Amino acid sequence: MPFANFKVPERALSAEQKEDLVHKTTALFVDLFGEGVRPYTMVLIEEVADGGYGRADAVFTIPGDQRAS
Repeated sequence: MPFANFKVPERALSAEQKEDLVHKTTALFVDLFGEGVRPYTMVLIEEVADGGYGRADAVFTIPGDQRAS
């Protein structure tokens, strides 16, 4: 079963963007492995609390005006 796990900042994506990500990821797996994988493809989108992630010793937060509604 193809499986994709995306970790994104909390509230960074709208419900519509998450749905689009699921559709596009499924389409990618179908392109790679064939139509037979569609019913078995799993896409998990995990939201990480704001400030709960970082890179190069810097903790990231999303400014209020850049969050999806």
